[in-house]
Amino acid sequence: MPLTTSADVERPFRFGVRFGVRLSGRSPLAWLRDRARQAEQLGYDVLMLPDHLDTVSAFPALAALAGVTTRPRLGTFVLNTAFYNPALLARDAATLDMVTDGRFDLGLGAGWAEHEFDEAGLPFPAAGARVAHLEHTLAVLRQRFGAAPRPRILVAGSGKRLLAAAAREADTLSLASVPVHTRPVTDAVVEQALAARIAHIRSAACRPVQDLELGLTLGSVTLAGHGAPDLSMLRNSAPGLSDDELPALPGVLHGAPAEIAETLVRYRERHHLTHFVAPAADMVAFAQVIDRIRGHRCPA
Repeated sequence: MPLTTSADVERPFRFGVRFGVRLSGRSPLAWLRDRARQAEQLGYDVLMLPDHLDTVSAFPALAALAGVTTRPRLGTFVLNTAFYNPALLARDAATLDMVTDGRFDLGLGAGWAEHEFDEAGLPFPAAGARVAHLEHTLAVLRQRFGAAPRPRILVAGSGKRLLAAAAREADTLSLASVPVHTRPVTDAVVEQALAARIAHIRSAACRPVQDLELGLTLGSVTLAGHGAPDLSMLRNSAPGLSDDELPALPGVLHGAPAEIAETLVRYRERHHLTHFVAPAADMVAFAQVIDRIRGHRCPA
C-alpha cells in the first residue's frame, strides 16, 4: 500500500483545542463558554473535552457549547472507553450528534489512569483487555450507527495494537506519543520513530489510505521569547526520557510562529499528519501558528 497519495497532500489541516475544566472551580460552565467563543474567533476547528472524574462531564458540557458556537466541531478527547457500555455509548453519541446539529466528534481512548478506576470502584484491566474493549466498542459503534448520519470517530493512543484498531475503524487517529528507544534522542531519531509509527498505521489500515485522517496530540506549544516548554504532560507519556530529551519529541512545539508552522507543514508532507490538538493553556499562542499556516501572516 503506498504511503503517499494526492489526497494526503491535499487534505486540509484541522486544529483542535482541549479544555480540562475541573468541577471544583468557580462557575466552570461560564468559563468554558467564554473560552469556546474565544477559540472559535481564533480559528480553531474542533473544541474538545477530556473524560476524568474531576472534570465536567463531557457530553452535557459539549451540548451547552453547541448553543454558544456555530462553526467548530465539538468532541471528546478522549473518553475512557473502559467506563462505557458500547450500546449505551452509541445511543448517547448519536443523541449528542443530533443536539449539536451534526458537529460531534466522538474521541475514544483505552483508559490509562488506574486511580480513576479505583475511585469509580471498578477493576483496572490489563492493557490488552482495555484495548480489546476499545476494539469491541468500535465494532459495536459501526454496527449501531449503520449508514445513518453519525459522529466522526477519533481514537487517540500510542500502542501498536490500539493504533492498528484505529487504523481499521476510526475516521481520525491521533498519536498521543511517539516511543523513542534510540539514544541520544536527536531530531533525526525522532523523525525515524515517527515514520515507523506512521508506516505501522498505514500497513494496518486495510482500506484506502485517504480515508484516514492522521493527527498528533500536542503536549505544549511555546513561542520564542515566552519561556521554556511545559513538559508536564510529556513526562507521563514518555517516562523514559529526561527533561533535556523531551523537547525533541514531535508533540513539543517551540520557536517563532513561522518556524512552528514550517514544522507542521513538514509533518504533513513527510508523515501525512494534518490534525493537531493543542492544550487550552497554549490556545492563544498556537493560534498565531494557525494564522501563519492559513496565510494571515501574524507577526513572528
